[in-house]
Amino acid sequence: MGWTEERVTELKKLWTEGHSASQIAKRLGGVTRNAVIGKVHRLGLSGRATPSRPVKRPPRLARPKPQQVARAAIRAGISPAAAREALEPLMERELDIEPQRLPNGDIVTVMTVRDSMCKWPIGDPAEATFGFCGHSAHPGSPYCAEHGRVAFQPAKKRERRARELDYFQRLAG
Repeated sequence: MGWTEERVTELKKLWTEGHSASQIAKRLGGVTRNAVIGKVHRLGLSGRATPSRPVKRPPRLARPKPQQVARAAIRAGISPAAAREALEPLMERELDIEPQRLPNGDIVTVMTVRDSMCKWPIGDPAEATFGFCGHSAHPGSPYCAEHGRVAFQPAKKRERRARELDYFQRLAG
């Protein structure tokens, strides 16, 4: 397939937007990556505005657990309150630990966290209020003692929780 004026215009646009030669070839269709690179050099196109890199996808967020429990309980014919009480050991409990503040009153951020501080994330990373616990880290751990208990569970406890959750899901099924 030849290089029409429209295809050359599209090539220039995609190249300046920072797309890779492979991405441009796929988008245009009928040309190879090497053909795109050759045309870019013949046109004398300069470097891109941004370097070529994979498209970042937004992080996948877990569904809120209370809604999951309520739906599963209703399908199983159990009241949501009773199901929540039965699953209490399975569900991650909110720890009532107030994040440590810096002397100036700011929250501990990725720029201010130190090796000796707990690095347990608090909040949504996409929001300005996101920070870290900041309390003194337990020796040999990135977390304080309270967050360490949540993060590092013995294998038997994890296996038991997985079995209990599987049982409840089969009940709900």
